[in-house]
Amino acid sequence: MAAQPEGTPVWANAMFTDLQGAKNFYGSVLDWTFGEPSAEHGGYTQAYRDGKAVAAIMPSMPGQGPGHSAWVLYLASADAAATAERIRAAGGTVLLEPTRVGEFGTMAVAADPGGVVFGLWQGDRHTGFALRDAPGSYGWAEVFTRDPAAANAFFPKVFSYGVRKLVDDSVDYRVFTLGDAQVLGSMAMTPEVPPHVTSFISVYFVVDDCDAAADRVAAAGGQKVFGPMTTPFGRFASFVDPQGAAFTLIDPAAAEGEPPATVEVD
Repeated sequence: MAAQPEGTPVWANAMFTDLQGAKNFYGSVLDWTFGEPSAEHGGYTQAYRDGKAVAAIMPSMPGQGPGHSAWVLYLASADAAATAERIRAAGGTVLLEPTRVGEFGTMAVAADPGGVVFGLWQGDRHTGFALRDAPGSYGWAEVFTRDPAAANAFFPKVFSYGVRKLVDDSVDYRVFTLGDAQVLGSMAMTPEVPPHVTSFISVYFVVDDCDAAADRVAAAGGQKVFGPMTTPFGRFASFVDPQGAAFTLIDPAAAEGEPPATVEVD
């Protein structure tokens, strides 16, 4: 498989203090199954939908208390070391230097100037999502930040994104593009977001019925934060899982109305 353009979302994973609890929750909500934990890579456990790799979970680092789980989105890099240098030059922070992960590829973890954490993945044997844009798999992501000006300047510098703005007076929403492909959204946190919530990338997983999925989240012990709400992009709702990791579910087939136009931003 040819390498994906730099900046393309290619993978997502999260750390949990209760790995079995995470398996139970996401297995119930998204019908995921799980491979065997990798002792060589700290208990890293791949998640599958219909036999195709969609994400991964792993045990939390020693000393990391409960309630600090978070999904991390990984963006494609042709050269993780070179991308790390661009991150620093653009005012970001490299939290984990590029590290070889056996024969699978090279990873790094970084943050933008506003504290938005994301990963880099320079794929080798592991090229990323084997399934996406289908029920139970990754569908979209957006930077949800208290410093949108910083994010909207930083990410295009690092990944050469084009930037388009939704023509919608009710929200300042930017879309990062690679050629004709829309790859990542960016928007400011609203005043309703509790002050203890830090800036992050919200990962969207696709479902085929958002309301039914919301019921599964509740039954499995998750907490609804917002929605479900129907938009021109689909019916979606945001949640926090029992261990504190935020995520969003979306049913694109339930979209209503015409999507707002976008205009290019210099």
